[in-house]
Amino acid sequence: MSPEEVVGAMWVVDGRVTFDRPSSVDHRLNGFVLPGLVDAHCHVGLEATGGVDNERAREHAERDRDAGALLLRDAGSPVDTSWINDEVDLPRLIRAGRHIARTKRYIRNFAHEIEPELLVEYVRVQAKRGDGWVKLVGDWIDRETGDLNTCWPRDVLTLAIAAAHDEGARVTAHCFGEESLRDFVAAGTDCIEHATGLRSDTIDSFAKLASLSCRRS
Repeated sequence: MSPEEVVGAMWVVDGRVTFDRPSSVDHRLNGFVLPGLVDAHCHVGLEATGGVDNERAREHAERDRDAGALLLRDAGSPVDTSWINDEVDLPRLIRAGRHIARTKRYIRNFAHEIEPELLVEYVRVQAKRGDGWVKLVGDWIDRETGDLNTCWPRDVLTLAIAAAHDEGARVTAHCFGEESLRDFVAAGTDCIEHATGLRSDTIDSFAKLASLSCRRS
């Protein structure tokens, strides 16, 4: 380690590390600080049959903690797990609220299942309930066609993502197929999960979108 990488003093204020001496605090940390891992995609409080009780949700968080993850990005859960952030022995949790999906177009008991005319309304609600994220299901099996299909018209999706941004939240989406990825990047989404249908054109489009997002931040 080079001399410029050695930190002489640091403080913890309101649970955050700072290298600037606070005016009201005169005690520096003595010892070592070890960083924890980040679980960037988990679902605390969600199992195969749907939401679980608080005791079981605690077990989910404890398993992540015991594996070394001290910050969890929860990408959708049908139960309110905000209480976890009040528990000093559990990881910090950044929540996306409950999934929003089309009617009968996702796993039972996981999501708010709605039609497109309600998407903007539900996005605004979940934006207020989460910690700065909203989770959409972008595509799933369509029983009428027997194949993967998009869940939302692009124009409605664009309005919904704009509504999330208006509420101070970002949008992440569960997407597999090529078409849903094109719709979400055109609508200005902030994040995509899975994305197995990426092609050269959508890779370039998402790269440009990420660059614009970084400049706005």
